[in-house]
Amino acid sequence: MQVSLTATGGLERRLEVAVPAQAVSSEIETRLKQLCRTARLKGFRPGKAPLPVVRKQFGDQVRAEVVSELMRKSFAEAVTQEHLTPAAGPRIEPIALDPGSDLKYAAVFEVMPEVKVAPFEAIQVQRPAAQVTDGDVDAMIESMRRQRPEFDLVERAAQATDRVTVDYDGTVAGEPFEGGEGREVPFVIGAGQVLPEFDAAALGASAGESREVTISYPDAHGSKLLAGKTAQFKLTVKQVEEQVLPPVDEAFCRAYGVEEGGIDALRTEVRASMEREMNSVIRGRVRSQVMEALYRNNPLEVPRALVEDAAQQMQMDAGRRAGAREASQLPPREQFQEPARQRVALGMIMGEIVRTHSLTVDRGRVQSRLEDLVASFPNPEETRRQYLSNPEAMRQIESAVLEDQAIDAIVEKAAVSDQPSSFRELTGFGQNEAVPGSSAT
Repeated sequence: MQVSLTATGGLERRLEVAVPAQAVSSEIETRLKQLCRTARLKGFRPGKAPLPVVRKQFGDQVRAEVVSELMRKSFAEAVTQEHLTPAAGPRIEPIALDPGSDLKYAAVFEVMPEVKVAPFEAIQVQRPAAQVTDGDVDAMIESMRRQRPEFDLVERAAQATDRVTVDYDGTVAGEPFEGGEGREVPFVIGAGQVLPEFDAAALGASAGESREVTISYPDAHGSKLLAGKTAQFKLTVKQVEEQVLPPVDEAFCRAYGVEEGGIDALRTEVRASMEREMNSVIRGRVRSQVMEALYRNNPLEVPRALVEDAAQQMQMDAGRRAGAREASQLPPREQFQEPARQRVALGMIMGEIVRTHSLTVDRGRVQSRLEDLVASFPNPEETRRQYLSNPEAMRQIESAVLEDQAIDAIVEKAAVSDQPSSFRELTGFGQNEAVPGSSAT
């Protein structure tokens, strides 16, 4: 076998291979003789057809199969001989395929680049430093109370956070329309459960009071009946209920799955959950800084084929999240090119770090990560069994753990400075909660 290698630019290589005609014809002859023992041809008993007849019947098919297999085999041998690592399958360009002559072809492909990782000491990381305080736990439990409110009937005008029950009748151009009527409809003022105009109309109204509501629908409204039109509603408040937060007692603890230990046990579980969330945010921020630094400090030419594959996968994932059902609904591929390039480059860099540091998956960390994952589910034991019985899910956990181990190895040598922070700053806890006494409008 003769091999000629040419670098055609960047990571692309052109490998010309010549397989001697004798090797081709010998393999074809061997295949035809094997076929003689099994072929069923009209006029001959099974396995008794003479070689010339079998050659005439199956020669072209056998030759095509042999040529295809010899190309595949010789290409694998050639890249091994030339110490190449293809990034993807080659593009085959036939040069000579005529019977009786040497088999010649060119394989055009990209090779994996050589990866050399810059010293970790050049990486700077600002690591958030925070603790979950007793005050944070108190605030979280207060938030949990607001998630399970009770409502008592009151004889006064409705305020923000009150629950009102209303009847409403809507018309467009003076005529009722489908879906424009509601009876005994409850909603909490300011909770975003209804249109802002309904919230505003109910605020300050007492039981038995009616208000007029005007709503202008945009041209792009989902209902063709209402798109671009103005509707008039008559809203009548039937009753007003005041929101009352439940006491933090044994019943409250049981409502959140704490069967034993009461309030102390609840606080312990709440704190542990908050610490998991906070530590996850800290790990995420450190990881982001490390990855950005690795990409910046290690310029790398990456195979176009791998970037295209990654961009296509990212495009498909984005389409699925957006509910796309056909190719025309997918977002443009171009916007994923740079993120895809970064993903491929970082994958190569992290792979080299794992290799040079001889990192292997820490089974203890896999178990800890699994426990953290299942802890947030209503039935942790059942969720754990589902993960353990799903090889792909477990491989994803192991891959994430190995990446964490690589990042730990980097952070050990990087220039790390701790930045004081808090649970609220890191998680955004409480930023989007409605403030009692304010209106959602």
